[in-house]
Amino acid sequence: MSMTDPVSDLLTRIRNATSVRHDRMDVPASKMKLEIAKILKQEGYIRTFKVIEEGPQGTIRIYLKYADDGEPVIHGLRRISRPGRRVYRNVGDLPRVHNGLGVAVISTNRGVVTDEQARGLQVGGEVLCEIW
Repeated sequence: MSMTDPVSDLLTRIRNATSVRHDRMDVPASKMKLEIAKILKQEGYIRTFKVIEEGPQGTIRIYLKYADDGEPVIHGLRRISRPGRRVYRNVGDLPRVHNGLGVAVISTNRGVVTDEQARGLQVGGEVLCEIW
């Protein structure tokens, strides 16, 4: 079965896994999903991830992170740019997610970075998603 939006699939799988308090979740691997997983790890939204080389595509196993009281660290995920409506922003127009408490994932010509990193690099790009 062909998937038209793999990033939305990743976000939905994370959203579903945190809602039922799973310790880990698996998603088919791709370069874009791997870069998003790196940003989630770097920003402290997940414990870790690893790539399992099985089959032609491989799998990314993401280990989810919860607070001491069992509350998920990820409170919300939202896809911004979709295949039917791409959303591009200049460096001056990059979004601030929940006044800086969240992070926007931006695909730039320098790679997939957070909104703060894009501001530091003085580049804009496609706003993939927001995480808070």
